[in-house]
Amino acid sequence: MNNQSIEHVPGETPYLEGVRVLDFTQYLAGPSCTRLLAEMGADVIKVEFPPYGDPTRPSPPRKNGRSAYHVQQNRGKKSLSVDLTRPEGLDLVKELIPKVDVVVENYSPGVMERRGLGYGDLKAMNPKVIMVSISGFGQTGPLREKTAFDFIAQAYSGLMHMTGEPEGPPMLIGAGIADTATGVHAFAALGYALYRRDRTGIGSHLDIGMVDSMYHMQESAVSGPSLSEGNITAMRSGRHYQPASPAGIFKSPESWIVVFALENQIKNLWQAMGRVDLGNDPRFTTNTNRLANRDDLTLLIEDWMSHFDSDQDVLDVLEEHRVPCGPVLEPVKLAAAHPHFLERGTVREVDDPVAGKMLIPGFPIRFSDAPPLPDLTAAEVGEHNSEVLKEILGHSSEVVQNMESNGILYRRPPRK
Repeated sequence: MNNQSIEHVPGETPYLEGVRVLDFTQYLAGPSCTRLLAEMGADVIKVEFPPYGDPTRPSPPRKNGRSAYHVQQNRGKKSLSVDLTRPEGLDLVKELIPKVDVVVENYSPGVMERRGLGYGDLKAMNPKVIMVSISGFGQTGPLREKTAFDFIAQAYSGLMHMTGEPEGPPMLIGAGIADTATGVHAFAALGYALYRRDRTGIGSHLDIGMVDSMYHMQESAVSGPSLSEGNITAMRSGRHYQPASPAGIFKSPESWIVVFALENQIKNLWQAMGRVDLGNDPRFTTNTNRLANRDDLTLLIEDWMSHFDSDQDVLDVLEEHRVPCGPVLEPVKLAAAHPHFLERGTVREVDDPVAGKMLIPGFPIRFSDAPPLPDLTAAEVGEHNSEVLKEILGHSSEVVQNMESNGILYRRPPRK
């Protein structure tokens, strides 16, 4: 770790400057973690198998042969494309281990060990190294070797069971939430491991399972049924929140609006609707009664909304009466919904040198004294072979070119 010699200046020095990461991840869960590390200033070296690199590189949509998926997930990472099936390639990677602080991988358990890159191997080469292993079911247990992708973790975690209409089948959650949430869990855990390493001088192995991460996100669907001995069940509730009413998604003049009026906001909703009389209607006097008569209440609310010209008109009235609400937005339209999201960087525009301008999600955390986020670019396969091996291992350009000629390394030819 080089940051011991770096003078960290608040507001100028990135939080993770001087932290070097060797990144063996692919697809989404692992790259979500290392993407955050790169944005925080870490020197992330993405190890990619030649000649195609990360399997998501060709993912649609593409422009000028460049994938939006790749641009979003791999900005700011250096690409080292090395053939790990060759002894020379494996030896090259092992030379890097003493020079790095963190190794992140999301292969199936056992793959790194078979390559001589398990935590025990890494620790012998670098006692201070921190290894992050991301997998579907974790590094231990009977299911450790089971293949898992995002939807598999959604299914096992029970979140898929709770998504969809009450009488319908379980549904997929629309985004790769298991992958990205697991990556964020790994990113957070790594912060603690770095802190501990700086205090003790000892590295560690972090075991992050996708199902573990997703199951941890359960609100009360585990504790409630357990405590009630099955009298309360966690079931799909469609567009409405199961424990409360009115709390859900309502048809609006142009699209859909979320309204979430609990006991301390329900009077505000009646006032916003111009129906204070509903507060005395026995169907709606308590949350229990409102749940029993949810369909009637939904019809009343949607009928009231239908008399407005636009969704914004509905939202303005609800906001005026301090009723919690929000529009159901298509993700790419968040920036246009309100200047708030561009100002905070929730949405940001990046200008990729190959694909051009596009919107991507912003960095989700704000630090009081962090410098502005860097302008990062996603690398071509093997783009940084020479830079990495010269700067870290001291190899000459001739040595690197020879390894590329012999197929130990690969570098994508320049685009025409």
